[in-house]
Amino acid sequence: MQYVHLGRSGLRVSRLCLGTMNFGARTEEPQAFAIMDRAHEQGLNFFDTANVYGRTSQDQSGGRTEEIVGRWFAQGGGRRDRTVLATKVYGNMGTTWPNEDRLSALNIRRAADASLRRLQTDYIDLYQMHHVDRDTPWEEIWEAMEVLRQQGKVLYFGSSNFAGWHIAKAQEVAARRGFMGLVSEQSLYNLFVREIEMEVLPAAIDYGVGVIAWSPLQGGLLGGILSQTAGPGRRFQDNDRAQETLRREHARVEAYEKLCHDLGYEPAVVALAWVLSRPGLIGPIIGPRTAEHLDGALQALEVSLDEATLAELDKIFPPHKSSPEDYAW
Repeated sequence: MQYVHLGRSGLRVSRLCLGTMNFGARTEEPQAFAIMDRAHEQGLNFFDTANVYGRTSQDQSGGRTEEIVGRWFAQGGGRRDRTVLATKVYGNMGTTWPNEDRLSALNIRRAADASLRRLQTDYIDLYQMHHVDRDTPWEEIWEAMEVLRQQGKVLYFGSSNFAGWHIAKAQEVAARRGFMGLVSEQSLYNLFVREIEMEVLPAAIDYGVGVIAWSPLQGGLLGGILSQTAGPGRRFQDNDRAQETLRREHARVEAYEKLCHDLGYEPAVVALAWVLSRPGLIGPIIGPRTAEHLDGALQALEVSLDEATLAELDKIFPPHKSSPEDYAW
């Protein structure tokens, strides 16, 4: 397994991050336990979850995924000690009362304590803001986060789905308070969706914030859908948001899968290897539904894409320049 520092922090994490969003919603608990055990066997120490994960059409309350991870920790055997645990705060965990979502000091305090109970642990390694809260001042947010760190409940802080200027604002306010601020940003990033190259990646690199890519296979679109290969990603489904993209972008997907075939790698492996090759990236979040899918994803760590291949991928999926060069001289 390859390990890198989490942004500018001294914490080392595996370059593949195990995503748990399917646990409880699509993956039942015994299979989730098997996947997490297999992840540790393979050296993955970085697990990502969120308080809202695990919702189903029958149960919209959230928290189920954290509970599954917590019961896995409760088995002992060093499971918690060997895991860098990341979870998130922002999403609505209630149905009728205010202050059960977003980033008020009240919700941050309540949400952190609730996540700790569900996860059956006394600290969170990386506490991530799942979305920016435009209605809460950064002074309030950082004060609440500082209290969590002083209490020993959280060690590091991250963001998710932030714009470049959100990262800059968060870091400048944190610096004025003498606080470390963000060490990571979790963004939608894959060959199809490259907008963060304009401002998010440059801002993150400049501030020492490591970037974690979610949906590296674009919901299965980059996982070999045309050839129906069973790569390390989840199966493409008719109700996925990628379905419309496939109809619109069939030619590009076809060209991509041909390139992967010529390289001798599964499309999902190439997509993950591409994310691993990007500057500023810690790595992708993988969401395997079986232990076998996890094993397949590990192949990406052994793939090195040469300059010619990267150039071919850029032809199929054009990159963005940094701003303002992307839209001006």
